[in-house]
Amino acid sequence: MTAVVTYARTQIRAFFRDPVAMFFVILLPLIFLVVFGSIFGNTSTNFRVAVIDHSGTDFTAGLLAAAEDDDLLTVVDVSSLADAKEQMSRGQIDSIIELPPGFGDIADVDGVMAPAGQMTVYYTEANPQSGQAVAAVMRAMLDGVNRETTGFVDPLTVEQKPTTEAGLTQFDYTFAGMLAFTILSLGLFGLANTLPAQKKSGALRRIRATPFQAVKLLTGTALEYVVLGAIALVVMIIVGLTFFSFDMRGDWFTFTVFVTASLAMMIGFGLLIGGWAKNENQAAPLSNIIAFPMMFLSGVFFPRFLMPGWLQGATAWLPLTPVADGIRFITTEGATLVTVAPQLGMVVGWGAAMYLLAFRLFRWE
Repeated sequence: MTAVVTYARTQIRAFFRDPVAMFFVILLPLIFLVVFGSIFGNTSTNFRVAVIDHSGTDFTAGLLAAAEDDDLLTVVDVSSLADAKEQMSRGQIDSIIELPPGFGDIADVDGVMAPAGQMTVYYTEANPQSGQAVAAVMRAMLDGVNRETTGFVDPLTVEQKPTTEAGLTQFDYTFAGMLAFTILSLGLFGLANTLPAQKKSGALRRIRATPFQAVKLLTGTALEYVVLGAIALVVMIIVGLTFFSFDMRGDWFTFTVFVTASLAMMIGFGLLIGGWAKNENQAAPLSNIIAFPMMFLSGVFFPRFLMPGWLQGATAWLPLTPVADGIRFITTEGATLVTVAPQLGMVVGWGAAMYLLAFRLFRWE
Protein backbone atom coordinates (compact mmCIF):
# COMPACT_ATOMS: atom_id res chain seq x y z
CA MET A 1 0.00 0.00 0.00
CA THR A 2 2.93 2.36 0.50
CA ALA A 3 3.75 2.12 -3.19
CA VAL A 4 0.10 2.59 -4.13
CA VAL A 5 -0.31 5.70 -1.96
CA THR A 6 2.99 7.13 -3.21
CA TYR A 7 1.93 6.63 -6.83
CA ALA A 8 -1.46 8.24 -6.18
CA ARG A 9 0.18 11.22 -4.48
CA THR A 10 2.57 11.84 -7.37
CA GLN A 11 -0.26 11.58 -9.89
CA ILE A 12 -2.36 14.10 -7.95
CA ARG A 13 0.54 16.54 -8.01
CA ALA A 14 0.87 16.02 -11.75
CA PHE A 15 -2.87 16.60 -12.17
CA PHE A 16 -2.72 20.05 -10.59
CA ARG A 17 0.06 20.96 -13.01
CA ASP A 18 -2.20 20.17 -15.99
CA PRO A 19 -4.69 23.02 -16.66
CA VAL A 20 -6.63 20.99 -19.24
CA ALA A 21 -7.22 18.11 -16.83
CA MET A 22 -8.27 20.52 -14.09
CA PHE A 23 -10.77 22.17 -16.44
CA PHE A 24 -12.55 18.94 -17.38
CA VAL A 25 -12.55 17.40 -13.90
CA ILE A 26 -13.33 20.43 -11.72
CA LEU A 27 -14.26 23.52 -13.73
CA LEU A 28 -16.54 21.96 -16.37
CA PRO A 29 -19.01 20.46 -13.85
CA LEU A 30 -18.88 23.77 -11.97
CA ILE A 31 -19.82 25.65 -15.14
CA PHE A 32 -22.77 23.32 -15.65
CA LEU A 33 -23.83 23.92 -12.06
CA VAL A 34 -23.76 27.70 -12.48
CA VAL A 35 -25.70 27.54 -15.76
CA PHE A 36 -28.39 25.17 -14.49
CA GLY A 37 -28.54 26.90 -11.12
CA SER A 38 -29.21 30.22 -12.83
CA ILE A 39 -32.16 28.87 -14.80
CA PHE A 40 -33.71 26.53 -12.26
CA GLY A 41 -36.88 28.63 -11.95
CA ASN A 42 -39.87 26.92 -13.46
CA THR A 43 -41.31 29.10 -16.23
CA SER A 44 -43.83 26.55 -17.53
CA THR A 45 -47.47 27.65 -17.79
CA ASN A 46 -48.65 24.05 -17.68
CA PHE A 47 -48.90 22.46 -14.26
CA ARG A 48 -48.80 18.78 -13.36
CA VAL A 49 -51.50 18.16 -10.78
CA ALA A 50 -53.06 15.23 -8.97
CA VAL A 51 -56.83 15.26 -8.57
CA ILE A 52 -58.51 13.64 -5.56
CA ASP A 53 -62.16 13.65 -6.62
CA HIS A 54 -64.50 12.57 -3.83
CA SER A 55 -67.56 13.90 -5.66
CA GLY A 56 -67.36 11.90 -8.87
CA THR A 57 -69.94 14.06 -10.66
CA ASP A 58 -70.18 14.99 -14.32
CA PHE A 59 -69.76 18.62 -13.28
CA THR A 60 -66.28 18.07 -11.80
CA ALA A 61 -65.24 15.85 -14.71
CA GLY A 62 -66.21 18.57 -17.17
CA LEU A 63 -64.46 21.26 -15.11
CA LEU A 64 -61.15 19.37 -15.08
CA ALA A 65 -61.46 18.40 -18.74
CA ALA A 66 -61.86 22.08 -19.64
CA ALA A 67 -58.67 22.94 -17.74
CA GLU A 68 -56.76 20.18 -19.55
CA ASP A 69 -58.14 21.25 -22.93
CA ASP A 70 -56.80 24.75 -22.31
CA ASP A 71 -53.32 23.27 -21.68
CA LEU A 72 -53.37 24.73 -18.19
CA LEU A 73 -53.22 21.46 -16.26
CA THR A 74 -51.87 17.98 -16.81
CA VAL A 75 -53.61 15.50 -14.53
CA VAL A 76 -51.31 12.80 -13.12
CA ASP A 77 -52.74 9.50 -11.89
CA VAL A 78 -52.25 8.82 -8.17
CA SER A 79 -53.58 6.15 -5.87
CA SER A 80 -54.41 8.32 -2.85
CA LEU A 81 -53.93 11.71 -1.25
CA ALA A 82 -50.88 10.36 0.63
CA ASP A 83 -49.37 9.13 -2.65
CA ALA A 84 -50.02 12.53 -4.22
CA LYS A 85 -48.35 14.35 -1.32
CA GLU A 86 -45.31 12.07 -1.59
CA GLN A 87 -44.98 12.75 -5.31
CA MET A 88 -45.45 16.46 -4.66
CA SER A 89 -42.70 16.46 -2.03
CA ARG A 90 -40.32 15.00 -4.63
CA GLY A 91 -41.25 17.59 -7.25
CA GLN A 92 -43.01 15.10 -9.51
CA ILE A 93 -46.24 17.14 -9.46
CA ASP A 94 -46.84 20.84 -8.87
CA SER A 95 -50.06 20.77 -6.88
CA ILE A 96 -52.98 18.68 -5.60
CA ILE A 97 -56.64 19.47 -6.20
CA GLU A 98 -59.04 17.85 -3.72
CA LEU A 99 -62.76 17.92 -4.46
CA PRO A 100 -64.95 17.09 -1.43
CA PRO A 101 -68.09 14.94 -1.59
CA GLY A 102 -70.99 16.90 -3.04
CA PHE A 103 -68.81 19.46 -4.80
CA GLY A 104 -70.77 20.90 -7.71
CA ASP A 105 -74.17 19.72 -6.45
CA ILE A 106 -77.04 22.16 -6.97
CA ALA A 107 -77.84 24.07 -3.79
CA ASP A 108 -79.77 27.16 -2.69
CA VAL A 109 -77.22 29.96 -2.36
CA ASP A 110 -78.79 33.24 -1.27
CA GLY A 111 -82.02 32.30 -3.04
CA VAL A 112 -80.28 31.19 -6.22
CA MET A 113 -80.06 27.53 -7.25
CA ALA A 114 -76.48 26.93 -8.45
CA PRO A 115 -73.58 24.48 -8.18
CA ALA A 116 -71.81 24.94 -4.85
CA GLY A 117 -68.83 23.65 -2.91
CA GLN A 118 -65.26 24.42 -1.96
CA MET A 119 -62.27 22.68 -3.52
CA THR A 120 -58.86 22.52 -1.82
CA VAL A 121 -55.60 23.21 -3.66
CA TYR A 122 -52.43 22.02 -1.91
CA TYR A 123 -48.98 23.52 -2.26
CA THR A 124 -45.58 22.83 -0.72
CA GLU A 125 -44.01 25.39 1.56
CA ALA A 126 -40.76 25.07 -0.40
CA ASN A 127 -42.47 26.06 -3.67
CA PRO A 128 -45.80 27.80 -2.99
CA GLN A 129 -45.83 29.60 -6.35
CA SER A 130 -47.01 26.56 -8.32
CA GLY A 131 -49.85 25.83 -5.91
CA GLN A 132 -50.91 29.47 -5.91
CA ALA A 133 -50.86 29.52 -9.71
CA VAL A 134 -53.01 26.36 -9.88
CA ALA A 135 -55.40 27.87 -7.34
CA ALA A 136 -55.62 31.03 -9.45
CA VAL A 137 -56.39 28.97 -12.56
CA MET A 138 -59.16 27.04 -10.81
CA ARG A 139 -60.52 30.19 -9.16
CA ALA A 140 -60.79 31.90 -12.55
CA MET A 141 -62.67 28.93 -13.99
CA LEU A 142 -65.04 28.75 -11.02
CA ASP A 143 -65.65 32.50 -11.21
CA GLY A 144 -66.74 31.99 -14.79
CA VAL A 145 -69.18 29.29 -13.72
CA ASN A 146 -70.43 31.51 -10.91
CA ARG A 147 -71.13 34.41 -13.25
CA GLU A 148 -73.03 32.18 -15.65
CA THR A 149 -75.19 30.55 -12.98
CA THR A 150 -75.78 33.32 -10.43
CA GLY A 151 -74.43 36.53 -11.84
CA PHE A 152 -73.44 37.90 -8.45
CA VAL A 153 -72.69 35.25 -5.78
CA ASP A 154 -69.76 32.89 -5.37
CA PRO A 155 -71.09 29.44 -4.43
CA LEU A 156 -68.01 27.70 -5.86
CA THR A 157 -64.81 28.65 -4.06
CA VAL A 158 -61.16 27.57 -3.76
CA GLU A 159 -59.22 27.05 -0.54
CA GLN A 160 -55.43 26.79 -0.45
CA LYS A 161 -53.60 24.54 2.00
CA PRO A 162 -49.89 23.76 2.44
CA THR A 163 -48.86 20.13 2.66
CA THR A 164 -46.76 19.19 5.67
CA GLU A 165 -44.01 17.97 3.33
CA ALA A 166 -40.81 20.00 3.02
CA GLY A 167 -41.04 19.89 -0.78
CA LEU A 168 -38.38 19.69 -3.48
CA THR A 169 -37.36 22.80 -5.36
CA GLN A 170 -36.19 22.56 -8.94
CA PHE A 171 -32.66 23.53 -7.96
CA ASP A 172 -32.57 20.74 -5.33
CA TYR A 173 -33.42 18.24 -8.06
CA THR A 174 -30.94 19.75 -10.52
CA PHE A 175 -28.12 19.98 -7.98
CA ALA A 176 -28.35 16.30 -7.08
CA GLY A 177 -28.19 15.47 -10.78
CA MET A 178 -25.16 17.69 -11.27
CA LEU A 179 -23.31 15.88 -8.49
CA ALA A 180 -24.05 12.59 -10.27
CA PHE A 181 -22.88 14.11 -13.57
CA THR A 182 -19.60 15.14 -11.94
CA ILE A 183 -19.04 11.58 -10.79
CA LEU A 184 -19.79 10.31 -14.30
CA SER A 185 -17.51 12.79 -16.06
CA LEU A 186 -14.66 12.08 -13.66
CA GLY A 187 -14.63 8.36 -14.40
CA LEU A 188 -15.56 8.23 -18.07
CA PHE A 189 -14.46 11.55 -19.58
CA GLY A 190 -11.34 11.93 -17.45
CA LEU A 191 -9.81 8.64 -16.38
CA ALA A 192 -10.78 6.64 -19.48
CA ASN A 193 -8.56 8.90 -21.60
CA THR A 194 -5.70 9.25 -19.12
CA LEU A 195 -4.43 5.66 -19.22
CA PRO A 196 -4.39 5.44 -23.06
CA ALA A 197 -2.45 8.72 -23.15
CA GLN A 198 0.09 7.27 -20.73
CA LYS A 199 0.40 4.20 -22.92
CA LYS A 200 1.02 6.36 -25.95
CA SER A 201 3.70 8.41 -24.17
CA GLY A 202 5.48 5.25 -23.00
CA ALA A 203 4.99 6.04 -19.29
CA LEU A 204 3.32 2.70 -18.57
CA ARG A 205 6.03 0.84 -20.46
CA ARG A 206 8.60 2.29 -18.09
CA ILE A 207 6.47 1.47 -15.03
CA ARG A 208 6.11 -2.09 -16.31
CA ALA A 209 9.88 -2.50 -16.10
CA THR A 210 9.66 -1.98 -12.32
CA PRO A 211 8.20 -4.34 -9.68
CA PHE A 212 5.04 -2.19 -9.70
CA GLN A 213 2.27 -4.62 -10.74
CA ALA A 214 -0.84 -3.77 -12.74
CA VAL A 215 -3.11 -4.22 -9.70
CA LYS A 216 -1.10 -1.63 -7.78
CA LEU A 217 -1.17 0.72 -10.75
CA LEU A 218 -4.94 0.52 -11.11
CA THR A 219 -5.52 0.77 -7.35
CA GLY A 220 -3.28 3.83 -7.09
CA THR A 221 -5.02 5.45 -10.06
CA ALA A 222 -8.42 4.75 -8.47
CA LEU A 223 -7.24 6.30 -5.20
CA GLU A 224 -5.98 9.35 -7.08
CA TYR A 225 -9.33 9.92 -8.80
CA VAL A 226 -11.33 9.36 -5.63
CA VAL A 227 -9.37 12.21 -4.04
CA LEU A 228 -9.80 14.42 -7.12
CA GLY A 229 -13.50 13.62 -7.24
CA ALA A 230 -13.91 14.49 -3.58
CA ILE A 231 -12.25 17.87 -4.24
CA ALA A 232 -14.54 18.56 -7.22
CA LEU A 233 -17.67 17.65 -5.25
CA VAL A 234 -16.64 19.73 -2.24
CA VAL A 235 -16.15 22.75 -4.51
CA MET A 236 -19.60 22.23 -6.05
CA ILE A 237 -21.25 21.87 -2.63
CA ILE A 238 -19.60 25.05 -1.39
CA VAL A 239 -20.88 26.91 -4.47
CA GLY A 240 -24.36 25.43 -4.02
CA LEU A 241 -24.52 26.39 -0.35
CA THR A 242 -23.06 29.86 -0.89
CA PHE A 243 -24.75 31.08 -4.07
CA PHE A 244 -27.87 28.95 -4.57
CA SER A 245 -29.10 28.32 -1.00
CA PHE A 246 -28.75 24.55 -1.30
CA ASP A 247 -30.67 22.87 1.52
CA MET A 248 -28.93 19.67 2.67
CA ARG A 249 -31.63 17.63 4.41
CA GLY A 250 -29.63 14.46 4.97
CA ASP A 251 -26.61 13.93 7.18
CA TRP A 252 -23.13 14.44 5.79
CA PHE A 253 -21.83 11.04 6.94
CA THR A 254 -24.44 9.17 4.88
CA PHE A 255 -23.75 11.45 1.94
CA THR A 256 -19.98 10.92 2.19
CA VAL A 257 -20.26 7.12 2.37
CA PHE A 258 -22.64 6.93 -0.57
CA VAL A 259 -20.73 9.39 -2.76
CA THR A 260 -17.40 7.67 -2.05
CA ALA A 261 -18.85 4.33 -3.11
CA SER A 262 -20.35 5.95 -6.22
CA LEU A 263 -17.04 7.58 -7.11
CA ALA A 264 -15.19 4.29 -6.74
CA MET A 265 -17.77 2.50 -8.90
CA MET A 266 -17.67 4.99 -11.77
CA ILE A 267 -13.86 5.12 -11.61
CA GLY A 268 -13.99 1.35 -12.17
CA PHE A 269 -15.61 2.00 -15.54
CA GLY A 270 -12.82 4.41 -16.42
CA LEU A 271 -10.17 1.90 -15.37
CA LEU A 272 -11.81 -0.82 -17.46
CA ILE A 273 -12.04 1.29 -20.62
CA GLY A 274 -8.69 3.05 -20.23
CA GLY A 275 -6.86 -0.10 -19.18
CA TRP A 276 -8.17 -2.14 -22.09
CA ALA A 277 -8.00 0.51 -24.85
CA LYS A 278 -4.72 0.80 -26.74
CA ASN A 279 -5.10 4.53 -27.46
CA GLU A 280 -7.48 7.49 -27.20
CA ASN A 281 -9.10 6.56 -30.53
CA GLN A 282 -10.46 3.42 -28.89
CA ALA A 283 -11.15 4.91 -25.46
CA ALA A 284 -13.14 7.98 -26.58
CA PRO A 285 -15.89 6.14 -28.54
CA LEU A 286 -16.28 3.54 -25.81
CA SER A 287 -16.60 6.27 -23.19
CA ASN A 288 -19.23 8.09 -25.21
CA ILE A 289 -21.23 4.92 -25.92
CA ILE A 290 -21.43 4.20 -22.19
CA ALA A 291 -21.70 7.75 -20.85
CA PHE A 292 -24.33 9.40 -23.05
CA PRO A 293 -27.17 6.89 -22.47
CA MET A 294 -26.54 7.13 -18.72
CA MET A 295 -26.33 10.92 -18.86
CA PHE A 296 -29.78 11.31 -20.42
CA LEU A 297 -31.63 8.23 -19.13
CA SER A 298 -30.53 8.02 -15.49
CA GLY A 299 -32.41 11.04 -14.16
CA VAL A 300 -29.41 13.35 -14.13
CA PHE A 301 -30.93 16.19 -16.17
CA PHE A 302 -34.47 14.93 -16.82
CA PRO A 303 -36.82 13.23 -14.32
CA ARG A 304 -37.23 9.52 -14.98
CA PHE A 305 -40.89 9.65 -13.94
CA LEU A 306 -41.60 11.51 -17.21
CA MET A 307 -40.45 8.46 -19.21
CA PRO A 308 -42.78 5.65 -20.35
CA GLY A 309 -43.17 2.86 -17.82
CA TRP A 310 -41.16 0.33 -19.83
CA LEU A 311 -38.26 2.78 -20.17
CA GLN A 312 -38.30 3.56 -16.45
CA GLY A 313 -37.93 -0.15 -15.73
CA ALA A 314 -35.05 -0.51 -18.18
CA THR A 315 -33.16 2.58 -17.04
CA ALA A 316 -33.40 1.55 -13.38
CA TRP A 317 -30.53 -0.89 -14.06
CA LEU A 318 -28.15 1.68 -15.54
CA PRO A 319 -25.11 2.19 -13.28
CA LEU A 320 -25.70 5.93 -12.90
CA THR A 321 -29.39 5.60 -11.96
CA PRO A 322 -28.81 4.41 -8.36
CA VAL A 323 -26.13 7.10 -8.00
CA ALA A 324 -28.51 9.91 -9.03
CA ASP A 325 -31.43 8.47 -7.05
CA GLY A 326 -29.36 7.83 -3.93
CA ILE A 327 -27.82 11.31 -3.88
CA ARG A 328 -31.24 12.85 -4.48
CA PHE A 329 -32.86 10.84 -1.67
CA ILE A 330 -30.10 11.80 0.77
CA THR A 331 -29.86 15.49 -0.10
CA THR A 332 -33.58 16.22 -0.53
CA GLU A 333 -35.37 13.68 1.67
CA GLY A 334 -32.87 13.06 4.46
CA ALA A 335 -32.54 9.36 3.60
CA THR A 336 -30.27 7.17 5.72
CA LEU A 337 -27.92 4.39 4.63
CA VAL A 338 -30.69 1.91 5.41
CA THR A 339 -33.11 3.80 3.18
CA VAL A 340 -30.70 3.93 0.24
CA ALA A 341 -29.51 0.34 0.77
CA PRO A 342 -30.99 -0.82 -2.59
CA GLN A 343 -29.14 1.95 -4.45
CA LEU A 344 -25.95 1.35 -2.48
CA GLY A 345 -26.17 -2.37 -3.19
CA MET A 346 -26.41 -1.72 -6.94
CA VAL A 347 -23.46 0.68 -6.77
CA VAL A 348 -21.31 -1.88 -4.93
CA GLY A 349 -22.35 -4.64 -7.34
CA TRP A 350 -21.51 -2.63 -10.43
CA GLY A 351 -18.23 -1.51 -8.85
CA ALA A 352 -17.12 -5.04 -7.98
CA ALA A 353 -17.85 -6.23 -11.52
CA MET A 354 -15.96 -3.32 -13.10
CA TYR A 355 -12.83 -3.75 -10.98
CA LEU A 356 -12.70 -7.50 -11.62
CA LEU A 357 -12.91 -6.86 -15.36
CA ALA A 358 -10.43 -3.97 -15.19
CA PHE A 359 -7.80 -6.10 -13.41
CA ARG A 360 -8.32 -8.95 -15.85
CA LEU A 361 -8.39 -7.00 -19.13
CA PHE A 362 -5.70 -4.39 -18.40
CA ARG A 363 -3.03 -3.99 -21.10
CA TRP A 364 0.26 -2.18 -20.54
CA GLU A 365 0.52 -1.10 -24.16
